[in-house]
Amino acid sequence: MVTTTTTKEATKTPVKTQVKPGISSEVISELSKEINNMLSYAIYNGITINTEVNTLIQNSSVDDLINAHNLLCKNVAPATPKSIEYTRSIHNQGKGKSIFRKLPVVRNLILLALVFLAAFVLTGLSPEVNNDSLDKGILNNNGLSLLLNLGFLSAVSGLGVLFYLLKSVSTAVKNGTLVQEDTIYYAALIVLGIIAGLIISEIITFNKTNPENVNLFNKSLLALIGGFSSDAIFSILQGIIDKIKALFISPNS
Repeated sequence: MVTTTTTKEATKTPVKTQVKPGISSEVISELSKEINNMLSYAIYNGITINTEVNTLIQNSSVDDLINAHNLLCKNVAPATPKSIEYTRSIHNQGKGKSIFRKLPVVRNLILLALVFLAAFVLTGLSPEVNNDSLDKGILNNNGLSLLLNLGFLSAVSGLGVLFYLLKSVSTAVKNGTLVQEDTIYYAALIVLGIIAGLIISEIITFNKTNPENVNLFNKSLLALIGGFSSDAIFSILQGIIDKIKALFISPNS
């Protein structure tokens, strides 16, 4: 009977799981994978590799792997292990596909640029879009004329931001710095570019003594600049807001 009780009590005793301190094997495996990816990327693109990496990899200690990883990150910059992995996955998934199907981000930006270009041409052909109607602005215009003029300025702003984005994405593809999160960034920047173009073209006005001045050029240029430099417009507005807040909020509060 004593033996049976002891056995039951031993069965009820919880088993303690032992947690090994230090870096997990999954992290070490991921570290080795990124090192191999960066080596493959550097060799394929003719990038000079620090020869110390070979010795560090052969030793295979955690410290040596981290040092090798740090050296390779400097060698392949501005590309990163994350962008290299994403580029590799695109290449593997896009075998046998056209370049536009391999890179849907580039395809979508090009198609959107064509849409804005078509909107720019169509609204520009309308007799409602002219110097006088643009000079009225959003407060003094109404109806179909206002809609067409805002569409015209939005199309110009969209062309400006897409001009910037297409250049950026082509550089990212060339340098291997494209990552999956760029899709969300590009979509948000397009919306910000259109808003910035409309704000800067409708808020900033010119005092003219000669009514024959070409207002169409001025409005279009401001919309184009606002779309192209939406990041800069946001930074300027944020700086103005911060200065206004500093006037009312003491640094000790």
